[in-house]
Amino acid sequence: MQKGRMKGLSQRGHRLSNGMFGIKSLESKFITSRQIEAARIAATRYMKREGQLWIKIFPDKPITKKPLEVRMGKGKGAPEYFVAVVKPGRIMFEVAGVSIDIAKEALRLAAQKLPVKTKFVTANDYELV
Repeated sequence: MQKGRMKGLSQRGHRLSNGMFGIKSLESKFITSRQIEAARIAATRYMKREGQLWIKIFPDKPITKKPLEVRMGKGKGAPEYFVAVVKPGRIMFEVAGVSIDIAKEALRLAAQKLPVKTKFVTANDYELV
């Protein structure tokens, strides 16, 4: 699979679909499966397993690499790791079943583990009580 170019805005996944709160990407980047898992653990630990967390991105693009000190040619390298292509506007994580304060802090901790700038978003039908 080719690396490709990451220009333009996200065409899909730019609205909240499951939860009341989420984090939205503000820039283009490859996000590895390890980074996604680290963000998931950070958010669920803070929420103390109450509420629900959805991961809305999936690492389905293989990134290949040739071994060190190998001569040119002899084909493409083996897959080294997998990434999710994230463009601006993409919702990456969603949370429901917790208060806005807990959701904001949990998603802030998750966003710290990711290599993109993010923005906290709420659903349109959410009302502050």
